[in-house]
Amino acid sequence: MTPEGKALSNIVILGFGFMFMFTAFQTCGNIEQTVIKSLNNFTASGYTSMSIIYGVFSASNLVAPSVVAVVGPQLSMFFSGLLYSAYIAMFIQPRVWSFYTASVLVGFGAAVLWTAEGNVLAINSTETTIGRNSGLFWALQQFSLLFGNLYIYLAWQGHDHISEKDRQTVFIALTVISLIGCFLFFLIRKPDPSEPTPSETSEAPLHTESTDSASVSGPPRRSLCTQALDAFVKACKLSVTKEMMLLCLPIMYTGLELTFYSGVYGTCIGAMTRFGHDAKGLIGMSGLLVGVGEILGGGVFGILNNNRLGRNPVVLLGLLIHYLAFYLIFLNIAPDAPQAPEEGTDLQAYMTPNVGVALFCSFLLGLGDSCFNTQLLSMIAFLYKEDSAPAFAVFYFIQSIMAAIAFSYSNVLQLPWQLLLLVVTGFMGTLSFFLAEWGVVAKRRDSDYDSI
Repeated sequence: MTPEGKALSNIVILGFGFMFMFTAFQTCGNIEQTVIKSLNNFTASGYTSMSIIYGVFSASNLVAPSVVAVVGPQLSMFFSGLLYSAYIAMFIQPRVWSFYTASVLVGFGAAVLWTAEGNVLAINSTETTIGRNSGLFWALQQFSLLFGNLYIYLAWQGHDHISEKDRQTVFIALTVISLIGCFLFFLIRKPDPSEPTPSETSEAPLHTESTDSASVSGPPRRSLCTQALDAFVKACKLSVTKEMMLLCLPIMYTGLELTFYSGVYGTCIGAMTRFGHDAKGLIGMSGLLVGVGEILGGGVFGILNNNRLGRNPVVLLGLLIHYLAFYLIFLNIAPDAPQAPEEGTDLQAYMTPNVGVALFCSFLLGLGDSCFNTQLLSMIAFLYKEDSAPAFAVFYFIQSIMAAIAFSYSNVLQLPWQLLLLVVTGFMGTLSFFLAEWGVVAKRRDSDYDSI
C-alpha cells in the first residue's frame, strides 16, 4: 500500500472508531436524564453529570498534550475509550457514587481522546490532504448520531416507563458498541515517514514517533514536558488576541446550544405526555434528526463550501435557523419539560403539542449547529494555521466551560428561560463573528494591496 493509501486508511479507521464510540456515548447522553427519572431512590442528575464531564474536560485540556506525548496517541485513545465504556456500563447497575466518579473520569478521558485524535489526523495528513481528511473524519463521526438513536426509537416505541430490563438491554448493547470502537484504534498503523508539513510541525509536541524519547529516560522526557508547557503558554497568549476574543462569544454560544440539543431537548420530548405512548421512543428519533441536520449542514457548508461569499452568510443562516427552532419549541413544548418527573408533564405551551413540529425542530437544531461549527473551525484554522494546536485547545476550553455551565442551570431553569439565554447569546455571538470576519477580509485586502 502506498504511503498516501495507508494514511487514508488510518483516517477511515479513526473515523469508524469514533463513530462506534460516540454512537454509544451520545445515545447515552441523550437518554440518561430520562433513564435516571425511571430509577427508584436514585438522587443523581444527568444534567449534573454532564456538567461535571464538561467541567473536567475543560480543565484537563491543560495536561492532555503531556499525556498523549508520553503514552502515544494510539494507546491514549484506547484507554480514554475504556473510560467512556465504563461510564456507559455504569447504567447497567447504577449507583450515585459510581455515576459521579465515572463522570469525572470521562471528562479527563475526553480531553486526552480529542487531543490524540488531532495528533493522528495531523501525522496522517499533508497540506494538500488535511481538508479532505478532516471532512471525512467529521462525516464518519457525525453518523454516530444516527444509529444509536434509531435503535432507541425502535426499542422504546410505545413504552410509558423504562423498565429495568429495557435499561439493561440498551446499556449492555451500547457498552459493547463502545468497546468495538476502542479496539478499532489498534488497527491504525504508523504512517510512513515523509517530509514534514506545516500541520505535522504544529503538532510536533504530540508526535512521539518522530523521536526515540519513548525508550529513553532523562532529558527527552523533560523536553516533552517543556514542549507541553510551551504549548500551554502559547494557548494563553492566543486567548487574548483580538481575533480570539471576538470569537469567544460565538464559541460560547456553541457550548450552550450543544448542551441544549444533546441533552435537554431530547429529555423535553420524552417528558411530553401529550405526545402519547411513543414519547420515550421519540427521544431517539429526535437525536437521529439532529444527526441528519449536522451531516447535511456539514456537507453543504463544510466540505463543499468554497467561501466565495465569505463565512458571515453561513453563520447568519445558522442563527436564523436556530431562531426558527427556538420559536417553535417555545410554542410547542411545555415550560416545565426539562425538570418534569419520570411520568412526564401534562402541561402544554401556546399550541397543541405536535410531534411533527418537535422533530422538525430537532433537524433545525442540528442544521444550525453545523453552520456555526463549520465556519468557526474554518476561521480558527485560517487565522492560526501556524499555531493550530493551542488555538483549538482554546476553542474546546471555552466551549466545554459553557457546556458545563449550561448543564448546571438546566436543573433549575424552565424551558423559556433557557431559550431566552440562547437567543441573546446567539445574537451577540453572531455580531462578534461578523466583526472577526470583517477583520480577516480587511487583512486579506491589505495583503493583496501590498503584493501589487
